[in-house]
Amino acid sequence: MARKKHTGLPTPEQILRFIEESKDAVGKREIAKHFALHGNDKIALKALLKDMTDEGLVDLAPGRAFHKHGGLPRVTVLRVAAIEGSNVWAVPERWEAAGPAPRLRVIEQGRKGALGVGDRILARTEERGSGHVAHPMKRLQASAEMVIGVLVEEKSPGGKPMIWLRPADKRARYDFAVADKGDADIGDLVRAELTGRGAAIKAKVVDRIGDPFAPRSLSMIAIARHEIPHVFDGETIAEAEKAAKLPLTPDGREDLRELPIVAIDPVDARDHDDAVWAIPDEDAGNKGGFRAIVAIADVSFYVRPDGALDREARRRGNSVYFPDRIVPMLPETLSAGVCSLKAGEDRAAMACHLVIDRHGKVTSWRFTRALVRLRANIAYEHAQAAHDANEAREGWDADVLPALRNLWASWALLAKARAARDPLDLDLPERQVILDEQGAIAEIRVRDRLDAHRLIEDYMIAANVAAAKALEAKKSPVMYRIHEPPSREKLVGLKDYLETFEQSFALGQVITPAVFNRLIDGFSGDDRLPEIMQAILRSQTQAYYGPANAGHFGLALGSYAHFTSPIRRYADLIVHRALVDSWRLEVPGKVRDLPARTGLGEADAKGLSRIGEAISALERRAMEAERETVDRYVAAYLATKTGEIVIARITRVQPFGFFATVDGLGGDGLMPVSTLGSERFFYDEAARTLDSEHGRASYSVGQRLELRLMDANPISGALRFELPDAPEGGFRNRPPRRDGLKKAGKDKAGKHMVGKRGRPANIRHKGRKR
Repeated sequence: MARKKHTGLPTPEQILRFIEESKDAVGKREIAKHFALHGNDKIALKALLKDMTDEGLVDLAPGRAFHKHGGLPRVTVLRVAAIEGSNVWAVPERWEAAGPAPRLRVIEQGRKGALGVGDRILARTEERGSGHVAHPMKRLQASAEMVIGVLVEEKSPGGKPMIWLRPADKRARYDFAVADKGDADIGDLVRAELTGRGAAIKAKVVDRIGDPFAPRSLSMIAIARHEIPHVFDGETIAEAEKAAKLPLTPDGREDLRELPIVAIDPVDARDHDDAVWAIPDEDAGNKGGFRAIVAIADVSFYVRPDGALDREARRRGNSVYFPDRIVPMLPETLSAGVCSLKAGEDRAAMACHLVIDRHGKVTSWRFTRALVRLRANIAYEHAQAAHDANEAREGWDADVLPALRNLWASWALLAKARAARDPLDLDLPERQVILDEQGAIAEIRVRDRLDAHRLIEDYMIAANVAAAKALEAKKSPVMYRIHEPPSREKLVGLKDYLETFEQSFALGQVITPAVFNRLIDGFSGDDRLPEIMQAILRSQTQAYYGPANAGHFGLALGSYAHFTSPIRRYADLIVHRALVDSWRLEVPGKVRDLPARTGLGEADAKGLSRIGEAISALERRAMEAERETVDRYVAAYLATKTGEIVIARITRVQPFGFFATVDGLGGDGLMPVSTLGSERFFYDEAARTLDSEHGRASYSVGQRLELRLMDANPISGALRFELPDAPEGGFRNRPPRRDGLKKAGKDKAGKHMVGKRGRPANIRHKGRKR
């Protein structure tokens, strides 16, 4: 890049432009050289760069190199995160910007020695298309590994008490001896650094997180392990309090306060995003049809673009729901306060007006900003009971029951249209953990699926489709909710699996959701139906957010966006802002120190791809954290039942054993092949079975059997089983090594030798036939 002639101190804009255009790392020396600065100008440059850093215009990367705030340094340290086929993917070792760290494809041209997962490299980064690539400069030494876990105390074989770190990761096979516990106590959740190698690995506690076994605290493990932000800073709280004071008037809003609009939610809901209303259409041209309103909390009125609230909401991406707490996307002043649609209180709403014909087709829609005052907040169970009995609950206004009748009648039409569309119908059970007032586990059960749930779901789908199509009609940017059809590779895997059930699956047919629904219907009443539905679920792609429409395969819809939950999903807030712009829905409501604009804005409109990628990753993080926490509560519940016989169902079969879940409760536990007896076992990959050498035993996915629960670990959520007739101590009476090393040889019974590759000697692998 050509050097500038000396013209005095550059402006911040000139420095930013130089940093962005430079292909190499840019430090103070490079900036001074480029702008031909000398003497006092260099001193002034140092002060200017400090001001730019304090103002958030630039960040200072390791090595004293500057880069634009929130972006990737030109040269930085990366850690290899995944290897997918021939592609190597890495992430920044340090990332403090909003949203998840970006993934970079590593270009390994001319390098000696292949990179592996966990390797650290110094690399030059480059923006290419909508993503980034990394050009490795050199491989770096491994850094200390950080582990989240709980401190436990156990006696050594010599009787001496020892402190161990028990990892929170279910996949971890070993505890680690603690060399330094700092100020943490036994039972505390900690973040620790692993040092040493092999048998000398030790854990040093660097951070005490808290007591995960205190009432309503087990979710702390997932929060810490997944680094989920759960505390709002002072600036965000202050802005939320200012936003909550925004004057709410009918100016610029449609006044819907006289309509008997109701919200139907879980009984313990605190953040009420949505409410509904319907009435028979009096238009003679729509005989037998309905008019409906889906009223959604007008979060965009309170959370303005580019403010502290907006930055924090984007950093979180969504609310996270645990059995013991909610980690909200927005401070409670908004999420459970002025944004939440509560009965009897004036609330700002974004109203989606729908016209539904007698076939259940939505023929037209329009969007307004509105003022609503709900008649009632109703639990799903109460709405269902009122409809079934045709009887109002005590305390309801006189017009609530008629409003429910109209909602059900209108929903009957939407349900008819849904059936004609034939979307994917996977009725998978959802576990619900019930805690008592003290925070102890009262019950774990499968959540009931009522018509009231389906009613609200179909109204929300109709509004989501209307939002996507309304934006398309205005040629406005759309943050779509995208679910692509299954890949051929996944379909081949499903076909191979179904053949083990003597069920054919033609790969040449046009794959639609109806194809899978017919498959499900074919196993109706069959004990294997849950496994078939799980196999179909595994064959599906992961839904995500983005501006390039590819339809929603599962719902059998051509255009779909998320509009109905802006209190808990950032994607919905983006859609609301786009509607504000395209439908010209700005309303008065300026408060000092808050942005006046509530629409999307040009910068975010152009950056939807980047935003969609970030919030999709945050959604996956939340789902994994929620699932892990339910598993931990299940393990805590079952910990009082160790040694008992339970009815279990095999969910996965692998060469090293099978995984099973407890019927009616869930959880996930390993049954190691080494505990199955002294016979050799063959693993059939295609059939997903473990078969004993002499045919005495066979274990397959979906099989129900009695197992003895030997261990339930609330720290990781892992369960461990044995056969009911296993000898005391199991077939392999040898505790796992704590140093993480595999050792070739025999156990005390002289059986089940572990070879150099770690495969038990009673396993033979039978690959798929070609």
